[in-house]
Amino acid sequence: MAYTILVSLPVEQRHKDLLEAAAPGCTFRYKPLAEITEADAADVQIIIGNVPAPVVKAAPGLKWMQTNSAGVEAYIQPGVLPQGAVLTNATGAYGLAISEYMTAVLLSMMKRLPTYRDAQHRHDWKSQGQVKSIYGSTILVVGMGDIGGEFGARMKAMGATVIGVRRTDTRPVSYADEVHTIADLDMLLPRADVVALSLPGTAETVGLIDKKRLAAMKPGSYLVNVGRGTCVDTDALCEALKSGHLAGAALDVTDPEPLPPDHPLWDVETALITPHVSGHYHLQETFERIVRISAENLRHFLAGEPLKNTVDFSTGYRKLV
Repeated sequence: MAYTILVSLPVEQRHKDLLEAAAPGCTFRYKPLAEITEADAADVQIIIGNVPAPVVKAAPGLKWMQTNSAGVEAYIQPGVLPQGAVLTNATGAYGLAISEYMTAVLLSMMKRLPTYRDAQHRHDWKSQGQVKSIYGSTILVVGMGDIGGEFGARMKAMGATVIGVRRTDTRPVSYADEVHTIADLDMLLPRADVVALSLPGTAETVGLIDKKRLAAMKPGSYLVNVGRGTCVDTDALCEALKSGHLAGAALDVTDPEPLPPDHPLWDVETALITPHVSGHYHLQETFERIVRISAENLRHFLAGEPLKNTVDFSTGYRKLV
């Protein structure tokens, strides 16, 4: 069957060639995300890219949607995709970029680099005190998908003890010394020098790290969050940082997001905040991986074969195979 395919990714000709080679005979409609309207989706059977949910709703013949993100919260809501349509995400594209970001911000906090940058601006040549090391530390990775897995592997290679947390699966992995389920989180928090969150935004993860769990973290530990800001109680985090209970928090995501200009978190000295930039297309290789995943899934879809990264609508996570 010849399908009509709507592509919202900012592709170059070489990317178009790759996609079209995977789906000979199909009609491709390339359009910038900001210009896409509901009319553009009326007759499509395949969407590649994170088009707005109202546009997806306007595609009654949609058979399959491939997102360019790992998170798919907007698309698993009832009535967004037609009954029977398949949703796949871009798990596997972001691990490199975001795990490197996590490593960078963690080292930055441990080595007091923001403090030294502040001292540089004051022309102040003096030691800023003791520093810490990834070597010998215990890293708790909450969310062991592509991103958490790549981060865990990097931490293990740098000499840390890595403890992984998954929803249900406790099968061992090469980079983790222990693997637990989320039910063990309260027992694990006091052991960790670093708690790293790479979780999607689901009903299960909202408010996961609340005031009680922040208080349970080891004094002088660090928090890194690259998943969703809603996983952490922002007000409680501000208190934990200001009191010195936590040594620092690196946040690429916040709640609310964007963080309002007058929010007190901006002025917490031990908070390191970036505006949700660890992923997306900031690293070109991330985009290349998204296109490759899309092309691979196109071939599978047209051949009637199982797709990579199929999402379970009941959980918002990709299905385990």
